[in-house]
Amino acid sequence: MGVARLDHVDTSQVVSELEALVNAESPSDDPALLEACASAVGSLGAELLGEAPEQVAVEGRTHLLWRFGGRTGVVLLGHYDTVWPAGTLSRWPFRVDGSGRATGPGAFDMKAGIVQMFHAVACLDRREGVTILLTADEEIGSPTSRRLIERTAAGARAALVLEPSAGGALKVARKGTSMYRLVVTGRAAHAGLEPEKGVNATVELAHQALAVARLGRPEVGTTVTPTVASSGTTTNTVPASAYLDVDARASSVAEQERVDRALRELQPCLPGASIRVEGGINRPPLDRASSEGLYALAQRVAERLGMPPLAGAAVGGGSDGNFTAGVGVPTLDGLGAEGDGAHAEGEYALVGGIARRAALLAGVVAEILAA
Repeated sequence: MGVARLDHVDTSQVVSELEALVNAESPSDDPALLEACASAVGSLGAELLGEAPEQVAVEGRTHLLWRFGGRTGVVLLGHYDTVWPAGTLSRWPFRVDGSGRATGPGAFDMKAGIVQMFHAVACLDRREGVTILLTADEEIGSPTSRRLIERTAAGARAALVLEPSAGGALKVARKGTSMYRLVVTGRAAHAGLEPEKGVNATVELAHQALAVARLGRPEVGTTVTPTVASSGTTTNTVPASAYLDVDARASSVAEQERVDRALRELQPCLPGASIRVEGGINRPPLDRASSEGLYALAQRVAERLGMPPLAGAAVGGGSDGNFTAGVGVPTLDGLGAEGDGAHAEGEYALVGGIARRAALLAGVVAEILAA
């Protein structure tokens, strides 16, 4: 299977395509904006690939699917939702600076990866066996797309994930992720007249936050982090309710299960208080065994293309590649944009790397399908 060279790709065209996607704001919690972005992504894909996507609606979210040929050999996976709230563009518009950094909300994570994906597939002289899936809820744990991802990838030879690179490195391992909410119930009372009649949910929450933080095991890479907390209603009322969100990450299923058990065994410290744990294990780990063969292949393709040697990195963040690895499909992540700053204001993608990374992806896909 041959691959057309990407030298002809017009940089100004790529920048224009990326700008269109970044300008289609797509926060995970805004259905209307997600629909508008799905339309923009679908239109760009149809233009470059000559085929409109199938729109898969799940619980009000639209996921985009392209299938070339009857059987999936390689799944190219990405998402078009971002962490940036509606209106971010008004203070941080898309632009490209003098050093070739394209910045704007979602430029790096991961709209540049979508542009790369389309150009890579467009340059293949045969596409039979390629499936593209772009989802609308990766940034919030993929609640509506997980089953679709797993079904789409089942039986494939490989899953290639267009999440941004780690400083240019491919992502050869990811921790598994778990998401929880600890809900505390106390009893309200007047804070000035008779606070002793209340059960202070804020105080109980403080005890639980400390207990949760102690569950981490840095020696094996397990992190358990209390994040968002909220309690109370008015300043003169003993809080009757509170909640604490918890982000847990681990490199093994055994550690994920240990943390899960420990959280569910937590007991209240204050008489009369109660606690309830919601959520659970979200993404299994993506371990090196799942990626090592594809990583070696990518290195060979990069050498053939005259690219610098590829590095590989293990990272703490999860992606939808965790799901494909979890169903036994060899998975390589971080094939998206070169750049930096994911989830931080100022994130940027290197315009000069887009054609190069698209060529790498196309070469890897061609090798897999030809094997």
